[in-house]
Amino acid sequence: MFSEHILSWVIWLPIVGGILVLLVAGKDRQAPLARIMSLVISLLTFVASIPLYTRFDNSIATMQYEQNLAWIDAFNIRYHIGIDGISLLLVILTTFTTIIVVIASWQVIKKKVAQFMAAFLIMEGLMIGAFSSLDAILFYAFWEALLIPMFLIIGIWGGPKRVYAAIKFFLYTFIGSVLMLVAFLYLYYQAGQTFELSAFYNLKLDLSTQTLIFFAFFAAFAVKVPMWPVHTWLPDAHVEAPTGGSVILAAIMLKLGAYGFLRFSLPITPLASQEWAWLMIALSLVAVVYIALVALVQQDMKKLIAYSSIAHMGFVTLGIFIFNVQGIEGGIIQMVSHGFISGALFLCVGVLYERMHSRQIKDYGGVANTMPVFAAFMMLFAMANAGLPGTSGFVGEFLVIVGAFKVNIWYAVLLATILVFGAAYTLWMYKRTIFGEVANDKVAALKDINPREALFLGILALAVLILGLWPYPFLDVMHVSVENLLQHVAAAKAP
Repeated sequence: MFSEHILSWVIWLPIVGGILVLLVAGKDRQAPLARIMSLVISLLTFVASIPLYTRFDNSIATMQYEQNLAWIDAFNIRYHIGIDGISLLLVILTTFTTIIVVIASWQVIKKKVAQFMAAFLIMEGLMIGAFSSLDAILFYAFWEALLIPMFLIIGIWGGPKRVYAAIKFFLYTFIGSVLMLVAFLYLYYQAGQTFELSAFYNLKLDLSTQTLIFFAFFAAFAVKVPMWPVHTWLPDAHVEAPTGGSVILAAIMLKLGAYGFLRFSLPITPLASQEWAWLMIALSLVAVVYIALVALVQQDMKKLIAYSSIAHMGFVTLGIFIFNVQGIEGGIIQMVSHGFISGALFLCVGVLYERMHSRQIKDYGGVANTMPVFAAFMMLFAMANAGLPGTSGFVGEFLVIVGAFKVNIWYAVLLATILVFGAAYTLWMYKRTIFGEVANDKVAALKDINPREALFLGILALAVLILGLWPYPFLDVMHVSVENLLQHVAAAKAP
């Protein structure tokens, strides 16, 4: 039974587990039990997700681990789930990251612990559901539902302006999603009253119709990525969110937007995707250049990393819309890598904030003198964020540049040049924070990381190095799926 419904187990185990945490350990005096239950549930979910990779057939492009059951008969809405090589890596990334967040939040959150942990567990299941949905309304249900736990995480456990940030996050992402729903309803009638994605893929729509649907999808996915100029909600959300919220937001939730382009925009509107690729490339390049410059002048470490996320996701969207294997595979690898690196950097800022209660760069200096082990970890993650060869940050960016070179040499030249900006803002932040003389008495009193902090930073460091030094297992699992997607897009414009 487990092997037949393995994907459903991975989706619903954390959701049901989160509800159990609320019911069993919902009071503050039961916080230790809530933490233990959450760790066990997240570990079980990760273990359950491993067979998705080990049993995955890399040689076929069709969906695997499928389940297709009736859900709402009146509108022919089905509980249809399955994954291919593109979604598999994002599912594993989600189950992996949730464990890190639970460990990282172990001592940080002291009030409403069960509610905090439950929100993350439920959100984990909803995100996996979104990555696995093969019915448009099922996808929409997961997509919208996961806004609720993140809204609560920011609004309850966030900083001084948490309510403003939470409402801004919700409104930006919700408004764009409404247009996506309208597109789904149109496609439903065009496909013979079904919300099956496979039926949507087989529709032969004219360019003008595809363009309208493409921009309806763009409204939802571009905000979630987020692409310039609809990115302004992200820095506010990151700054006000607790550390765990920032990690999940950067590592997983942003990837839903890029995944939406791959799963919906390219295969459903292939003609419009190619017609408007110039716009997507232009917006991506603006994001990479302009946002990198904005990051360079930030004084708040968390806001700097938030802007860094927008710039790095610009590589992802550019890779997707240059329509070649290297570009799309580079974009997907960049999504996974960014999950590791941005999550690690936000955790590093969280480690410092717990000791100093400040995220301002000017309040630090000489941290390496008092926290040498922490400084070594942060150095690795800073170098990875700058794209150092041998780290995961290099692999995705290199593939995207190679893919861009095949399309237009100037795209590649510009991208390669822009990498200097990424190194500039990351290493300048690191220099001012970590190196130099001890800045003040508070820095002098800092204690190095404890075993719990060393554990989650060490796991992420290992992940960054494995992907950087041996990317083949990640590339191999997605290759056939990416080629199949590109063949579908190419066939749409064939005479």
